[in-house]
Amino acid sequence: MATAVEPGSQPQTPTPSLGLPVASLIGAAYVAAAIAVAFYVVPAVWAETVAPALAGVGFVEVLARVVVQLAAVGAMLWFGRLLLGAAPIKGVRGGTFLVLVTAAAIFFIWRAVATTFETGIGLTVGTVVALFLVVLAGKVLTGETGTGWMVALEEQGWFSTAGYKKSLGSRARRLTILGFLILGGTGIYSLASQSVLPNDWAVALPFENPSAVTLIPDAQYAVPVILLVLTLWFAWRAVNVPTFAEFLIATEAEMNKVSWSTRKRLAQDTVVVLTTTLLMALFLLVVDLFWGWLLSREIVGVLPGKSGTEKDKSGKVERARW
Repeated sequence: MATAVEPGSQPQTPTPSLGLPVASLIGAAYVAAAIAVAFYVVPAVWAETVAPALAGVGFVEVLARVVVQLAAVGAMLWFGRLLLGAAPIKGVRGGTFLVLVTAAAIFFIWRAVATTFETGIGLTVGTVVALFLVVLAGKVLTGETGTGWMVALEEQGWFSTAGYKKSLGSRARRLTILGFLILGGTGIYSLASQSVLPNDWAVALPFENPSAVTLIPDAQYAVPVILLVLTLWFAWRAVNVPTFAEFLIATEAEMNKVSWSTRKRLAQDTVVVLTTTLLMALFLLVVDLFWGWLLSREIVGVLPGKSGTEKDKSGKVERARW
């Protein structure tokens, strides 16, 4: 018997929505604008208004400006969260990060290809490569694979301030955070103390007239501060990633099951181990000396003696002496 089926009830193949990629692109543009405000607008306004009044204090002036820049970044991030609303599109934070990383990678690839050849040819080849990468990135990021990456990054919690099971594994988490901070702090200190950072981090562009784009002004101060903020953020978020957090929670739970010895028992066991090791070493020494003495006797004649070997007039070895 024939059955009527409504067109709306037939299964349809889901198609990737453009809502997430477009929102991620807008978010990337907003973050880029925030970076421009922090690293270009604020320094320019500061140089015209505040810097002349604080010209004699040197480092204090730079530190105050860095604080203002961080405050500007915080204000932009706060306003960005307001724009996202209470229920943002799932994966928009991860998508924003992917779009920014992709744009930066395409820029540096374009620059590397363009500077490899002569000016005119390099620009042409670099532009062709960059356009190809832009089209390829657009197809990937707007497809199922790209949206899956965006959602996966956000689900791991890298772009959220919320903790994961805060009350569990607190001791293991604190020690892990301390390890990350020590590792990152020593690297930042080494980088800052060796004076390898330039005053301004500028990148030359492959044009006929020599020109450069300043990526980070006052890099000798800004880069350590940026690295410190990223280290703090990474240390906090790493222990709140669900998979790693579950590992730390399980590790602390297993460590709590360990029966630790008392100080008195630990001292007694240490004495026993050291005494046993010493006695075994003396025993092996005595055994080695005894068998060395026995096997070097004339009766046995297996090992050469201490004085070496005696030779007769023909040069042949007669016997070995201990």
